[in-house]
Amino acid sequence: MNKQINLALQVLPRAQDKDTYDLVDEAIRIIKESGVKYRVCPFETVMEGDFDELMEVVKKVHEACYAAGTENMLAYLKIQSNAETPVFIEDKMAKYDGA
Repeated sequence: MNKQINLALQVLPRAQDKDTYDLVDEAIRIIKESGVKYRVCPFETVMEGDFDELMEVVKKVHEACYAAGTENMLAYLKIQSNAETPVFIEDKMAKYDGA
């Protein structure tokens, strides 16, 4: 089960006295520091790695957002996996690079 997957994470953190985009930046910082391959998109960040590793990143994102002042948060996950082969971001994006 622990094959390479793609996981898209969208977080919508909210706090009365915090800017939502600053809290989203905190989530992206955690993803960047994790060392996994990732791509920031307008509505979500897509990561590439093994299932357990990426789920640990999701957990750390939640912890970091709450530590930064998030009061409540919605998080949406999308996972692409394949029973036989690893999943790569480039497989979906290569034809659009430079577009």
